[in-house]
Amino acid sequence: MVMKLPYLGSSLFLVLTLLSVVVSWSEKRLPILSFDEGYSQLFGDDNLAIHRDGKAVHLSLNERTGSGFVSQDLYLHGYFSASIKLPADYTAGVVVAFYMSNGDIFEKNHDEIDFEFLGNIRGKDWRIQTNVYGNGSTSVGREERYNLWFDPADDFHQYTILWTDSKIIFYVDNTPIREVKRTAAMGGDFPSKPMSLYATIWDGSDWATNGGKYRVNYKYAPYVAKFSDLILHGCAVDPIEFSSKRCDSAQSLEELSTTITPSQRSKMDSFRRKYMTYSYCYDQTRYKVPPPECVVNPQEAERLKKFDPVTFGGGRRHHGKRHHRSRASRSETVSV
Repeated sequence: MVMKLPYLGSSLFLVLTLLSVVVSWSEKRLPILSFDEGYSQLFGDDNLAIHRDGKAVHLSLNERTGSGFVSQDLYLHGYFSASIKLPADYTAGVVVAFYMSNGDIFEKNHDEIDFEFLGNIRGKDWRIQTNVYGNGSTSVGREERYNLWFDPADDFHQYTILWTDSKIIFYVDNTPIREVKRTAAMGGDFPSKPMSLYATIWDGSDWATNGGKYRVNYKYAPYVAKFSDLILHGCAVDPIEFSSKRCDSAQSLEELSTTITPSQRSKMDSFRRKYMTYSYCYDQTRYKVPPPECVVNPQEAERLKKFDPVTFGGGRRHHGKRHHRSRASRSETVSV
């Protein structure tokens, strides 16, 4: 049974989630790397600033440039995580990304696993988008978008990518929000080549907010995304030979749980019912038949159809007011 509680319920869920994160980290003893130990600046000159003796990184966007960093190693599978605090106030057009890619090596058949945070106008919430590409399959968009049960600009929250040879799981504060299983139907579209980890902030005015209707307003710059608790836990590989460079017992995925527990799955199902606003599997304007790897959940399908009957139900678009989630809806807890 899903409980709908007042603000106390939401606060209780947040406390329990944070406690589970602490316990999880303690049990796994995953090392938090300093910037110099695991990363290099990608672009942005002075728009990248290192804090707390290398344990935190600030990425800024201004009229001159955005900024970003990249892992020093390539990884074949692993657990990749960061605590992130997003810019506040007017953030339309701003994109903050925490993702894995090998596009610099495999330009025509690259793999990618994305967390993208899409800014918004004042009074509207940040949205999260996840996406997966394998073997250059960019013609098949596998996007999902969500609202959150908290304001990601108020404080740090943990965002995690778990990537194995059989599945990809996206987590927010140790709650799984999406699971992508490798199936025969996906063929080569499942990411399977070594990738680097990236974090960037940049101007996505052309598409990020209402399809480009609202653009970055540099009157509010600099936009600063803050990163800390950086974890790179996986099998590092040689960038030339793609052989294992560092994958000893201390870094093996065997010590990580790659299975979603019944409790976690219940939270994930609840999250998706309440906060998912888009999934390619239900987009009838793009795909008359869902891509073969999609597993249709009737509850998700029904909710999305009510949210946008044109995209998800084949209905006609009405020109009245469109419903938007209010901040008060965060009073609902994701727990069950």
